[in-house]
Amino acid sequence: MGKRDDLIAKYADDLKNKCGMDPDMDLLTKVTIGCGPAIYNDDASTVAATQEGELDTVKNNFLIKKLGLSDGAELMDGINSVIETYGRSERNKYRAVVYYMLTKHFKKESVYG
Repeated sequence: MGKRDDLIAKYADDLKNKCGMDPDMDLLTKVTIGCGPAIYNDDASTVAATQEGELDTVKNNFLIKKLGLSDGAELMDGINSVIETYGRSERNKYRAVVYYMLTKHFKKESVYG
C-alpha cells in the first residue's frame, strides 16, 4: 500500500468512528485524489473549522467551483452541519473527509462519477 492508500484508510476510519458513517470507499478514493497534493501537507490536509476564511475557501473552491453549487446561505449551513457531525472539538478535521461529507450532504456524488 502506498501513502495515499494509508491516508484513505485513515479517512475511512474517521468517517466510521468519528462521524458514524459507513464510507463509500470508491467515492472516498475519488474525493481524496481530487484533493491532490494537499493531502500530503500537514497544514493543507486539514480544515481549520474555527477560521472563517478557511470555511469561505471550502465554500468557494470546493462547493461552488468543484461541485458546481450556487452561492447561498445553504452552503455555509451545509459546511456547519458537516463540522458538527465531525465534531467541533475534533482537532484534526481532514480535508478529504470534510469534502466527502459535503459531497454526500449536497448529493453531488455524480461530480466524481
